[in-house]
Amino acid sequence: MRNVAVVASGTAGAQVIAVVFAPIITRLYGPEAFGILGTFMAIVAVIAPIGALSYPIAIVLPKKDSDARSIAKLSAYIALGVAFLTALVLLTAGNRIVELLQVQEIGSYIWLLPMVILCAAWLQINQQWVIRKKHFGVKARAAMLHAFLVNAAKAGMGLIKPLSIVLIVLYAAGQALHAGLLSLGAKRADKYNKKDENFYSRTSIWQLAKKYYDFPLYRTPQMFVHSFSQGLPVLMLAALFGPATAGFYALCKKLLNLPITLIGQSVGDVFYPRINDAVHKKENLTNLILKTTLSLAAVGFIPFALLIAFGPWLFGFIFGTEWIQAGEYARWLALLMFFKFINRPSVVAVPALRLQLFLLFYEITAVVLRVIGLIAGFYIFKDDLMAVALFSFAGLIMYIYLIIYVLLISSKITKDNNIARSTSI
Repeated sequence: MRNVAVVASGTAGAQVIAVVFAPIITRLYGPEAFGILGTFMAIVAVIAPIGALSYPIAIVLPKKDSDARSIAKLSAYIALGVAFLTALVLLTAGNRIVELLQVQEIGSYIWLLPMVILCAAWLQINQQWVIRKKHFGVKARAAMLHAFLVNAAKAGMGLIKPLSIVLIVLYAAGQALHAGLLSLGAKRADKYNKKDENFYSRTSIWQLAKKYYDFPLYRTPQMFVHSFSQGLPVLMLAALFGPATAGFYALCKKLLNLPITLIGQSVGDVFYPRINDAVHKKENLTNLILKTTLSLAAVGFIPFALLIAFGPWLFGFIFGTEWIQAGEYARWLALLMFFKFINRPSVVAVPALRLQLFLLFYEITAVVLRVIGLIAGFYIFKDDLMAVALFSFAGLIMYIYLIIYVLLISSKITKDNNIARSTSI
């Protein structure tokens, strides 16, 4: 709980800093500049997980720090290769790709993608190393300092050149800055001796790449599908019911994601090394996952229940009467987001339990069911609220299934460990 509070305080502090600077930055840069930045970030969100083929997530798993460092090097080498290939593709077919995706407004900035891939990979590597070493104070301080420096730079540069290129460059540089802050903080906290015999891994990088093959093979496509699916509802709702419906959904999702980002993500960062340690020590995995899940349920029950009960009234009171329909959406989305909030321990446990292939098929199935819900709401019921309701119902069913499946697998592993322990005795 103490570690979760530390990480959450850093996330909350970073959000407060962003909110304080927002009125200044939005007055300096026009809507067009933010629109171009949003389009660029949407492309990066899909490409970034591919940058290091998800190997940074495996940094937490090895017993030895030396092996973890080798995985970090492997991740960096892969990111360099992917960035180089991306640069070649853009050099030979960049204009055609821009035309194909219909994103001409960012055609002048697409050449920054290789640099962003490298910066994103470096950030992922340092984030996972900090999580592995449980330097949660470092993570919190880096988040707040990064938020302050980047937003201050946006405001300062906006007084001189309030252009979209400034926002995009600062977005890329901000990732490198965040990675650098994490790296410096981790080195201070580690105080390791490079002359130690355990500093260099006895396992080759190639052997580690083969050992954790499930990350590039299964986790990378899963993250790609997940990233793609996050923007899909807005696009489908806009195409089927119009931009107002998409706007209602976008506002609801943004608000309901706040507790997930603040608390759920913080719990996940703390829980990941904890469940990995439990696997190595052959502890009772089911109790650990179940307790954490129930704790999140207790924390999230009241705020999400209030939205389910009083969503339309709250949205109308806070945002105006024209947003009452968004409150109706919020009722169903709150039900969905509650289960997304409490399934964080199950998702985080997947790498430690080696369930990457399952997670890939789960993600694909979840996307298909959600799309079916949206289409059914339009073609069968011809009602936007019913489409959101069916979308939410399909999602929560999948979240419940994920929690149950992970608990069953963890129970089987715990049972096998107990049998092996009693046999050895």
